[in-house]
Amino acid sequence: MLIAGPCSAESREQVLATAEGIKEHAPLVRVLRAGVWKPRTRPGGFEGVGEKALPWLAEAKARTGLLSMVEVATPQHVEAALKAGIDMLWIGARTTPNPFSVQAIADALAGVDMPVFVKNPVNPDLPLWIGALERLFEAGLTRIGAIHRGFHWFGRSPYRNHPMWELPVRLKAAFPALELLCDPSHIAGNRALLPGVAQQALDLNFSGLMVEAHIDPAQAKSDAAQQVTPEGLGSLLAQLAFRTATAGAALRDELKEHRDLIDRLDEEILQKLASRMEIAERIGIFKQAHNIAILQPERWQRIMQAMQAFGRELNLSPKFVQALMDAVHDESIRKQNEVWERERTAADIQGSGELD
Repeated sequence: MLIAGPCSAESREQVLATAEGIKEHAPLVRVLRAGVWKPRTRPGGFEGVGEKALPWLAEAKARTGLLSMVEVATPQHVEAALKAGIDMLWIGARTTPNPFSVQAIADALAGVDMPVFVKNPVNPDLPLWIGALERLFEAGLTRIGAIHRGFHWFGRSPYRNHPMWELPVRLKAAFPALELLCDPSHIAGNRALLPGVAQQALDLNFSGLMVEAHIDPAQAKSDAAQQVTPEGLGSLLAQLAFRTATAGAALRDELKEHRDLIDRLDEEILQKLASRMEIAERIGIFKQAHNIAILQPERWQRIMQAMQAFGRELNLSPKFVQALMDAVHDESIRKQNEVWERERTAADIQGSGELD
């Protein structure tokens, strides 16, 4: 399943031009998405034009045949979307973590037969994601799917939202029949990174993609950097390798999928370790400035005890946890010694300059 469209429905002309461009340049796309109500992190930003955009999507469907899809966050949104004949809905990453909001939407959708997708919560909390899906199911909805749009991550990352592929993979493992889409636009945050993220999702056997496309991304009122033109969308889709599910096609290489996931997880582990070492360097600078010894045996003993207990909860062997944490500790000490040596060298150079 391929879904595409602007982050926000900004005007009738913009919606129609984008839909017609998608139909021309990306004919594999079947669904036009557009944000009508836009929950923003802080007030004052563009929060969508609201209900008046719904007829624009209906007109786009009449012109292009593309099904329509919008985000809903309240029962009132659901009522307006249903009244306007919207074909599909999604629940956004800011709504998913709130069980009260999800339950209210589920109640509003009770008895409605339409596809509803749930984006992962902003933070990496798999039970919250599963809980939102379960609330819809318990309300009687059967055409339910999930959308992976990445997670907020405080560390340094090339992505706007870190993919953390292990979480959607665990979701799919728990619910094999669940349709799982990827939103590479929100993961990447930058159109240059879209191909790699989209291909990774397809390689992990995602059911499809939701990509943000705008007739003029530079003028977009929200998330301009991650949107592509309809022509760019066509080029993106043309370079992706899609898995086939037709009779006679080669069986899925499950071993390769597992190995690809391990590769991604290894990259994430190294990124997180690099972030840890940056903090260790800052601690080294602080210790030197306040004449504190680098090695703190009592603190390290507490850390090791806590990590061993946590490791047992994760079913990791004590020997492995010991070896891993010892290696991390050794590298932290090396980093701090490196900082001290660098600072001493700088001080020596400055001192010799003063003598001259």
